[in-house]
Amino acid sequence: MTESLEKEVDKPPSIYTGPKKPWLVAVLANIKDDKIIFSADVPSDALADFDHIETIQAIQAAIETDGHKTVFIPADRNLPFSLKEINPDICFNIAEGLGGDAREAQVPALLEMMRIPYTGSRIMANAISLDKTLTKRIWRDRRLPVAPFQEFIIGDETLRAELRFPLFVKPAREGTGMGVDAKAIVMNESELRERVKYILGIYKQPALVETFLSGREFTVGLIGRWDSKKYSRHPEWYDPKNGYHLFPVLELDSSRSVTPGVYSNAAKSMEVGEDGAPGYTCPAQVEPELARKLQNLAVKAHMAIKAIDVSRTDIRLNAEGEPMLMELNSLPGLTNAYSDLCLEAAAEGISYEDLILDILYLGASRWGMLEARKLPVNGKKK
Repeated sequence: MTESLEKEVDKPPSIYTGPKKPWLVAVLANIKDDKIIFSADVPSDALADFDHIETIQAIQAAIETDGHKTVFIPADRNLPFSLKEINPDICFNIAEGLGGDAREAQVPALLEMMRIPYTGSRIMANAISLDKTLTKRIWRDRRLPVAPFQEFIIGDETLRAELRFPLFVKPAREGTGMGVDAKAIVMNESELRERVKYILGIYKQPALVETFLSGREFTVGLIGRWDSKKYSRHPEWYDPKNGYHLFPVLELDSSRSVTPGVYSNAAKSMEVGEDGAPGYTCPAQVEPELARKLQNLAVKAHMAIKAIDVSRTDIRLNAEGEPMLMELNSLPGLTNAYSDLCLEAAAEGISYEDLILDILYLGASRWGMLEARKLPVNGKKK
C-alpha cells in the first residue's frame, strides 16, 4: 500500500451526518434504594448490580449533547406500561432485571416483544453471560482457556479430581462481585463445603467452584461489530478487519484492597483511589505480546456467546503466567470515572460522551434507524 493510500484509508470515510431528526431515548435501569431493609434470607449485596441515579443522569446528559431528548424509565414491574405510554424511539438499556436465572435478559426480551429498538446485547447473550458456568462451558468447547471448574447444585457432589486446593467459590449467576469476599478462597474440603452451603442457602442458586488463579488480574473492554465503521461517529476507532475497538488493558491490583487478593463487591464499591480500594492501572504495564493476547481473548470470548456492540471480559493469569478467561459482562458498568470500561476509554482519550453515543448509535443501526455511511473502495469513496 502506498503512503498516500494509507493516509486516505486512515481518514474517516465521510462526514458523519447522524440521525435525520432527534430521537426520544429512554434510559432503562434499576436504581439502588438505600432504604431497603433486607430480611434474613436476602443477601446484603442484592442490589450490587443496580445503578445510582447519578449514573443515569450522566448517560442522559451524554446522549443529549447530540441533540436527542431523554427520559429515565425505571426497569421495574411497571416497565411494559411505561414503555407503551412514553413510546420512545430507542432504549439505552443498562437494566439488570428483577431476579431469576437470566434476569439480565428480561428487559431485552420485553423490548423485542414490543418491537422497541435498544442498545447492547440481545436476549441470548445477556442470559448466557450471567450464567458463569454455562459461559465457561461454551468457552471450553471453543478451546478458549478457562481454569478447571465444577458447578455444585446440591452441595454434596464429589469434588472432581482435576480441582486442587486452593479453590475459589462464588454464585454461578450473579455479577459485580456478589457473593465474593475473603472467604471465597477455600483451602480444604471443610472450607469448601461450608462455602458452597453458604452460596446455596443465601443466593438460592448453584455455586461455581474453580481453581484459584493466583496471578495478575486484568479486564478488557470492547465496542463494535463487523460493520461499526458504517454507523459510528468515529469510524477511525474501529479495526477494518473485524470492526471492533479494543480498549487498553486495565490491570486490577487487589493486593492492597479491603479483601486482599480478591476483587470483591466490597472492593468494587469503593471510589477509585480510596483507601482500601484496588489499584487500577490503565494501560496495564505488560509486555505488548501479553496485551495482544488478552485483547484477542476478549474478542473471542465476546463472539463465542454472541454478545454484540459492547462487553467487558475479566481475565486472570494462572500460576504459570497463562491467561485464563473468568467471566464476561455483556452489560458493563457505565459510571463515569469509576466503571472499568469508562476508565479504559478515558485512558486513551475517549470522552464519556463519545463512548455513550457510539453505544447508542451502534444499537440504533441494528434497527434501521441510521443510514449506513458509504465506505471507501480501493482508497476511493464510493
